[in-house]
Amino acid sequence: MISITIPGKPIAKKRPRFARRGKFVQTYNCQETEEGRFMFSIMAQLPEGWQVVQGPVRLECLFMMPIPKTSRKKALDMAMGNIRHTKKPDVDNCAKFLKDCCNGILWRDDSQVYSLYATKFYAENPQTVITVRWEDE
Repeated sequence: MISITIPGKPIAKKRPRFARRGKFVQTYNCQETEEGRFMFSIMAQLPEGWQVVQGPVRLECLFMMPIPKTSRKKALDMAMGNIRHTKKPDVDNCAKFLKDCCNGILWRDDSQVYSLYATKFYAENPQTVITVRWEDE
């Protein structure tokens, strides 16, 4: 098992973008910088001699969203978990971004993830916490 914390507001996967170049249409990734920072943050926390997981993976993701500017009472309710985070970004898009970034770093391919638990909630310190559990083949 390994647990990794990425500080900062959780990031959601965006749709691919297309650009017309003469007669051709080109697809490009508008999140390359975000992905690079995310991957660098993951690699910095890996233990010495880390080997990419080859077998099945269980993934737990906690997306701690920043509390928006609001009344003190409402902010306290958000921090206590009485008010759920039901706004954008969607929890599945956050999980997709995370899984794509972890390919080749934590596991070979995100198809190895057979179980996924993802939740988002408000927190004083926005961050993403990843817990990866695996079984030896």
